[in-house]
Amino acid sequence: MTGPGTSGAALAGSVRGTGTLTRLALRRDRLTLPLWALVTGGLVASGAGSLEGLYGTAAERAEAAASMTANSSMRALYGPVFGDSLGGLVAWRFGTFGAALAAVASLIVVVRHTREEEETGRQEMLSAGAVGRRAPLTAALLAALALNTAVALLITAGLAGQGTAGALALGLAVGGTGMVFATTAALAAQVTESARLAKGLTAAVLGLAFVLRAAGDAGGAGGSSFLTWLSPVGWAEQVRAFAGERWWVLLLIAGAVAVQTAAAYALTARRDVGASFLATRPGPAEGRLGGAGALAWRLQRGTLLGWSLGFLLGGLAFGGMAEGAADLVGDNARAREIFARMGGQSALTDAFLATMVSLFGMLTALYAVGSVLRAHGEETSGRAEPLLAGALGRLRWAAGHLAVAFGGSVLILALAGLGLALSYGHEPGPVMGAVLVQLPAVWALAGLAVLLWGAAPRATAGAWGAAGLCLALGWIGPALGLPQAVLDVSPFGHLPKLPGPDMAWPPALILTALAAALTATGLAGLRRRDVMAG
Repeated sequence: MTGPGTSGAALAGSVRGTGTLTRLALRRDRLTLPLWALVTGGLVASGAGSLEGLYGTAAERAEAAASMTANSSMRALYGPVFGDSLGGLVAWRFGTFGAALAAVASLIVVVRHTREEEETGRQEMLSAGAVGRRAPLTAALLAALALNTAVALLITAGLAGQGTAGALALGLAVGGTGMVFATTAALAAQVTESARLAKGLTAAVLGLAFVLRAAGDAGGAGGSSFLTWLSPVGWAEQVRAFAGERWWVLLLIAGAVAVQTAAAYALTARRDVGASFLATRPGPAEGRLGGAGALAWRLQRGTLLGWSLGFLLGGLAFGGMAEGAADLVGDNARAREIFARMGGQSALTDAFLATMVSLFGMLTALYAVGSVLRAHGEETSGRAEPLLAGALGRLRWAAGHLAVAFGGSVLILALAGLGLALSYGHEPGPVMGAVLVQLPAVWALAGLAVLLWGAAPRATAGAWGAAGLCLALGWIGPALGLPQAVLDVSPFGHLPKLPGPDMAWPPALILTALAAALTATGLAGLRRRDVMAG
């Protein structure tokens, strides 16, 4: 016979050890969590300064708000402008991007401390001690909560001068969106068998949420489309910070967090450590998997397909915006200066295309780094050791994964260029060439990932940090007015801003040589060190 006391004791036992695991998670992420918080919160909070220089008067802000809201392409990219105050423009320009960053950081943190721990076997050892079944999941969610609380506080403190209520609303909207996707990742970690699939599934949900918001906002200037309300990213927008805050929308975010947390708790109580509800389908032992390259292709083809489709659709979307680029900035000299810094000194349409091309290149670097480090994941999970115990050499095994990483980056960039060229409708050759010129910088970052994997496997997170830094510098740095010397830290800052000016070959050739040197050094390190040293 059971009663309330028995149920309470069972619940308390299921979370036993949560405090210890939470402290462990925070200690392991003592560098990455503050970095994510500073980048995400600092990005949004610093937006007021950059936009004040861009739109210095109330008349300029009102004109910009009307112009951006009237343009369906800009609504799809950033959402409608609900208020023409400086705080309202910050919420419009940086709110969606900040919410997406918080979501990405949160899903990484949760999967790292749940499914990754089970994959490596560490969770099984911990569970053999005085640790409750739900304690690892609780600790992971608490780590994500700490991250998103820090983000919300940074945004609130940084924008309090524009209005305390609006700053608090924006901080809660961004941090709350992060928690929505933290709990989505917690659910994905229960139903999938690997950390890679859990991250991929959560990222797909985030991508779908962004698409729904974009489609809904593009369909109407009022920002109340049915599609927008289907997206958690859209909920953050609908809080309407600095524009007559809708506090009740935060209840939607809290409700989604509560429902997904309860579902994840229910699922984790019904499976064994290391098990999942969606088991991986076993593949053939021969034929198509007759070599290391074929195995690497099978492991990564789904990821490559997703990136390829996303880049093709993104190219089609951005290409259609190019003709209206001049209308977006009007006569605003500061806006034109920002586009010039991001896309070069050519005509504004070419500068807009160069900006989008550079964005595709920086995003491709994320794919390339992840694809290279997939081999590191195979190694640390123990799946590579049986392969390397036979006649298969380390270099041949690594070459299969590197071929997918380097060759896949060519494919997805080519598809992005195809989408841009088809949608833009003019000069397809220069547009395709401009996209492919990004490859040397992509390969340089991929080469850095190979170097860290081969020579310093415990520092592979640095490859993600470098790729993320390049994305932040390239996409947000010009708007923040960062010096050119800072922007040039990124390899993308040295490439010619095509289409428009003539091709400059020396930077591209130097970056290609650098990528080759980094890759060769990393492979040399891989040959010398022990397997699973990371």
